[in-house]
Amino acid sequence: MGHHPNFENRAVVGRALRLRREIDDFEARWPALTKREELIPSFSWMQLERQLVDLAATPAQADMARHLVSATRKLAPFKPPEMVLREILCMTWVLLDENFKVEPEPGASATS
Repeated sequence: MGHHPNFENRAVVGRALRLRREIDDFEARWPALTKREELIPSFSWMQLERQLVDLAATPAQADMARHLVSATRKLAPFKPPEMVLREILCMTWVLLDENFKVEPEPGASATS
């Protein structure tokens, strides 16, 4: 049961192309602003993570916060800052929504 390098390489290339498309789509929708804007105060990934963990609606969502921040951080250097901001805002919404189920039970109705 060896790994197939060609298959793994194709998967990596596929992910890279998908990321490139997502970035292109984002930049087409929200082109970079030309005039200098007042910048938001900077904060670290650790500060973001601990605030999200503290604000999370449930312990399961607090645990999920660490994984979401880690995943966002890994790809952030390749994305426009505004795209990362949007992902942080979406992540925050999911973590603060007490109705969000981390693992929906199979067969559970969406209208409960």
